[in-house]
Parts: sequence; structure tokens; C-alpha cells
Amino acid sequence: MKNIILFLFCFTSTYAQKDVAAAEKFQAELNKNYADSLKSPLMKEDLKQFKGLDFYPIDEKYIVEAIFIRTKREKSFKMKTTTSRTPMYKKYGELHFSIDGKELKLNVYQNVDLKKKPGYDDYLFLPFSDLTCGKDSYIGGRYIDMRIPKSEKVIVDFNQAYNPYCAYNYEYSCPIVPLENDLDIEINAGVKKFHD
Repeated sequence: MKNIILFLFCFTSTYAQKDVAAAEKFQAELNKNYADSLKSPLMKEDLKQFKGLDFYPIDEKYIVEAIFIRTKREKSFKMKTTTSRTPMYKKYGELHFSIDGKELKLNVYQNVDLKKKPGYDDYLFLPFSDLTCGKDSYIGGRYIDMRIPKSEKVIVDFNQAYNPYCAYNYEYSCPIVPLENDLDIEINAGVKKFHD
């Protein structure tokens, strides 16, 4: 029995370490891209002073295992954005998970046009807002990139949540987080707001 408990502890610790390492790598790459004048969404005056994005400390609590439920016969719809642009999306599925004992659900979407491009056929879009929005994090919510799950269980890492480009530059057109993806909980993970 002792050996089984020790094995599970070691397995869980190694698993968590891999996820934390993935979050660290994601954040480092995000900072590198934002510092690159060819890739950065930052306005010129902000880019000149840029030293790195402000992140919440990486927290394993916000690396959650979710149950993925594929939704069928969903109709495409025009997703509202910060401009008049309305790209076509389809609800692809639901993610059911819990944080601090609270049962939560997020819808995950697929961009109808993007999935036709090479390398993006399995790309999913997870926008969300939470109780930190407008306080520590961007008022318009944040995004997480995902791939189509290969099983009914999927890891969602909120430490890899990032701001839409319009959080840095008003010239961008960004999808607005659907109301059904507004979480009644604080997600103290991922990128914080850029400006007050």
C-alpha cells in the first residue's frame, strides 16, 4: 500500500512539474514575441519601454482536468468582436471542471474559416471572463488556445491565459467573450492587464 501511495505521489508531482514547466515556457515565449517588433501587438510607444508582461504567479490550482463533452449539430454563428467584423464560429464542445469545489463550465469554439487553413484544422478557441476582469486582469476577458481533445478528459491550464490583442492596441479586432463563458470565480492565473 505504501508503495502505491508513493508511486501516485511521484507520478502526480512529475505530472504537475511538466505542466508548470509548460506554463513557464509559454510565458517566456509570449514575452519574446511581444518584444519582437515584427510580431508584437504593442503600440510603438509601449514597445520601446516593454520589459515583459505582468503575470500572476504560476499556480497548479489553475491547471485543471476537465471533462470534455462534444456538442453535435451546432449551427455556425457570427461572433461579436470589438469592431464591426463578425467571424463565423461554431460551438465545438463543453468543458466541465471544478476549482475550489465549485462546479464550472466553459464552452469551447472553432473558427469556421481558420479550420480550413493548414495546421489549424484541430484548433479550438477558449475565451473566458472571470471576477478578476477589470481589476487585476483585462476587462474584456482572456483567451486560451486548445487543440481538439483525443479523449473525454483534457487539461486546461489557466496559467497560459493571454489577453486579446486589443488589450494592447485599439486597432485590432478581437472576439468578445460570450456571456455563457463568464465565470463566477476569480482566476488568478495567466496574464494580468497591461494598462489601467
